[in-house]
Amino acid sequence: MYIVYAIESSTTGRIYIGQTRDFHARIKLHNGGHVKSTSSDVPWVSLAMQQHGTRDDARRYEAHFTSKLTDCDGENSETDSSLDFAKDCGYITPERHAELTEINHEVGCMLGSMLKNPKPFLTSAPDLFPLTSDP
Repeated sequence: MYIVYAIESSTTGRIYIGQTRDFHARIKLHNGGHVKSTSSDVPWVSLAMQQHGTRDDARRYEAHFTSKLTDCDGENSETDSSLDFAKDCGYITPERHAELTEINHEVGCMLGSMLKNPKPFLTSAPDLFPLTSDP
C-alpha cells in the first residue's frame, strides 16, 4: 500500500506532495532536513494523505490533475477575452476592467506554475482525510 501525502512548511507555507509506504517515518525525515527537496523549508506539518493500492495508482492521479489544469488554463484565456468584450461594450468601466484583468493574469500565472510543477498540488477526492501532525 502506498500513501500519497500533503505536508505544509510552517515557515514558508510551501505545500509538498510525496509518496511513501510509511508516512510517520517519512515526515520525520522531512523534519530532520534529510530530504533534499524539502530541507530548506523545515518544519513540516501534515495536511492530508490518501492510500493507494500501488505506486502506479498514486502516480496516475498526477496525469489526470495536469489535464484538468490545461482545461483551466483555456478557461482563463476565455475569461480574458470576455473581460475585453465587457469593457468594449461598456458593461464594465476601464478601471474595473484593469482590476479584473490583473486578477485574471495572476490566476494565469498560478496555473502556469502549477502546470510546470503539479506535484505540490496533488491531492485527491474520496479517500483524502486530514491528519494531525503527531505520529
